[in-house]
Amino acid sequence: MPTFRPRTAAVTLAALITTATVCAGDARARSFPFGPHTRSVNDLGNQFVPFHARLWDLLHGRGDGGLFLNWSSGYGTSFLPDLGTYLTSPFALLVGVFPRDRIDLAVYVLTVVKMASAAAAMAFLLLTLRGGRWWLAGVLGGSYALCGWSVAEASYNPMWLDGLIALPLLCLVGEWARTGRHRMVAPLLVAVVWVANFYTAYMATLGAALVLVVRLLTEGEKGAGRPKAAIRGLARAAGSVLVGIGLAAPVLIPVYLGTKHAYPGWDRTFQPAAWPDVLARLFPGTYGFFTPALFLSAVALLPACALVFQRDVPRRERWAWAGLVAGVGLSLQWGPTHLLWHAFATPNGSPYRQTFVLAGLVVIAAWISVSYGRPGPRALVGGGAVLVLIAAGAAFSDLATHRSYLLFAAGLVATAAALALPARGRRAGLATALLLTGALVGQAAATTAFADRQRLAQLDHYAPWGERQRVQADAVARVDGWPRYRTDPGGERTTANDPLLVGGQGAAYYSSHTPAVLTRTLAALGAGWTSHGRAVQSLDNPVTDAIFSVAARVHGPRDPHQQWNAPDDRPVTVARQQVPPLVTVRQPGAAPSFGPSPFRNQEALLGSRVYTVPRTTLRTVSGAPVEDRDDRTHRVGRGTYRLTARCPAGSEVYLWAPGVFGSAQVSDRPGARPGGDRPGAGRETELRGLLPARRAAMEPLGRIVGADGQVVVTLQSVRAGTVPREALGCLDRDRLAAAVTGLRGTGATSVRVTDDGVRAELPPGSRGTVVLAAPRIAGWSCQGRPADSYLGLVSAPVPADGTSVDCTFRPPGLRAGSTVGAGALLVLAGAALWGALVRRRAGRQDLVLAGPD
Repeated sequence: MPTFRPRTAAVTLAALITTATVCAGDARARSFPFGPHTRSVNDLGNQFVPFHARLWDLLHGRGDGGLFLNWSSGYGTSFLPDLGTYLTSPFALLVGVFPRDRIDLAVYVLTVVKMASAAAAMAFLLLTLRGGRWWLAGVLGGSYALCGWSVAEASYNPMWLDGLIALPLLCLVGEWARTGRHRMVAPLLVAVVWVANFYTAYMATLGAALVLVVRLLTEGEKGAGRPKAAIRGLARAAGSVLVGIGLAAPVLIPVYLGTKHAYPGWDRTFQPAAWPDVLARLFPGTYGFFTPALFLSAVALLPACALVFQRDVPRRERWAWAGLVAGVGLSLQWGPTHLLWHAFATPNGSPYRQTFVLAGLVVIAAWISVSYGRPGPRALVGGGAVLVLIAAGAAFSDLATHRSYLLFAAGLVATAAALALPARGRRAGLATALLLTGALVGQAAATTAFADRQRLAQLDHYAPWGERQRVQADAVARVDGWPRYRTDPGGERTTANDPLLVGGQGAAYYSSHTPAVLTRTLAALGAGWTSHGRAVQSLDNPVTDAIFSVAARVHGPRDPHQQWNAPDDRPVTVARQQVPPLVTVRQPGAAPSFGPSPFRNQEALLGSRVYTVPRTTLRTVSGAPVEDRDDRTHRVGRGTYRLTARCPAGSEVYLWAPGVFGSAQVSDRPGARPGGDRPGAGRETELRGLLPARRAAMEPLGRIVGADGQVVVTLQSVRAGTVPREALGCLDRDRLAAAVTGLRGTGATSVRVTDDGVRAELPPGSRGTVVLAAPRIAGWSCQGRPADSYLGLVSAPVPADGTSVDCTFRPPGLRAGSTVGAGALLVLAGAALWGALVRRRAGRQDLVLAGPD
């Protein structure tokens, strides 16, 4: 008969409760995969699903690039920082077993598995800290994994869930350091959790350090050797963490330097939430983006609040754990400690990302309370009174509804009844377990469903993989010619990372590591962005397509999930054009520089004049002129405006209005045909410029065929914004074709692209500057020296003694990280060898002392 193992039973119960509850809550909200509502909100659909699709491609030997270079996004970006930020969790490898067109399901399963693993890890930790009933440890482990932070915030930021797992694992490392066990395993475990997600691992490390300090302060009785033992325990823990972080350095240092080279994005100053809102978030069924998701089931809250009244628990432990929970709770609201929790940088989004640490500490305090025995009437009444006071304070918040109070009260009554049952007897134990499990599942499932609905209502959302993505991917695959030329999946994006999701090699890219040089270069050329410059958009423009060797561009309907003003029923088509190769040669001479006009900037990078930039006049619909500001822009408000100019007949009109939120259209009139032969031209063009968060891209408006060349553009502005003086550019296609022919004639005769560089063969007698159509991000070198920058692109002088050029890319920090990692590995190996020698010497000494038989 198999032996019953309480820890195995506890971790299994915790994982099962968590899995069943999450799925039940999602099913109740009819959220994917249990209903028609997408769960791909915000960065989940915009970043994390596409990045996991990229990982799928790498695991199956597909995709353009490798671990060092991502040739699909941003015309060529560093991939190792993205890998270390989003994809180095061991659980991420699970996506490889799913079909690629089920990538959304793969990420969902990955999310649930991570939450279940966090529950199991916490249950294991609780039984390690103190013995107790296995089923109670399992229920509390599930309560931790189903905290509000997990189901409301981390469920759509799956890499954060590695921090949820890391906290109990790092607390185990602290326990091993305290007792002197598993000295070789501990640094390896630290390395794994820091590689999985360094950001939340940092927070979890702080939380685990606090737990270790409390354990050292509360263990045993005072004695002469106790301070020395505590110091040895702290030293072992510090050594394990330092060596573990050192082992993770080959990933951590490139990630850190990736953030240093990234576009700065959104700067925020921390503003603490109102205390009634903070208290309200302890309740089930509440949601708020800028408040801490503190919800924990009454199963954890009541025992934790009863701890100080629980006389069976030694006084020192009661007050140490209660003080730790209170101190960490207060630290969420104080500016200096807020910065400490977030590595001294206020996050761009939710400012309470450390909340899971507080949830873990509350669960540990609850376990300490019940592990000494069930709380008596005094403790239950005292704990209940604390929760009633919290409820009274939350009454001043709009976040808690009547339904929240009912759920809270029902869970509190069920938990109190369960803990008040007699402790003896199998039936009593079963009834207690069922009541606690029911209270947890009911409150957590309701909170999960409520969060699903609120996220969908308040945040941007994206459709899971479906017919739109399949058609888009098929169109890209049919014309893909990399590396002879690039194929852009199109400006009518499904996500901000379409090249990762559906294929191709476009400009679109959204990451925490979007390089500043990429954002600034494309912005100078007229590209748009969202997320304060971190999400760079594809630019539908034949000049930039020529510059970046985009010979095929997909056009299609706008994504209906982006909530455009009018439906779009255009078919999916592919526009083709002749372009230069990826590597071109520019004539000798000083490199040009960018100016304020994106039309002139495009010409500078192309090397030829192809635009006429006319004088424009901006008036209101009543004919009144719009005031011209000193910064070369007009300020517009809500309303309709007329932008007029005169272009050469037959030229194509492009509008650059980065600060306009509204729409634009070439007006119908005799002698002009809005449309021409460009897909989508002549239609009403929607502009979504809201600087600095959103920047509208340069847009094609149509072809002028009238002899007079007059252009009238109707601008409909729905918010205050700005229009540049040089808002219109008139493109001459014949000049562009001549420029492309010239670059093709002097460009590389062959280009070989690898996962870490480019080798190009040049025509004999080439002179001047070699330019690679890729952003000059940190890490590029050509011919053994750091690459130059040609208006933001990789460049190098033409070699004097040959007709080929080699450019290689090494992620910044890789060499330093590898050196630190190797040093940490040597330290770990030395410690293992030293330990083996000490044990061997001790064994010999024992034999000598034992003497002959």
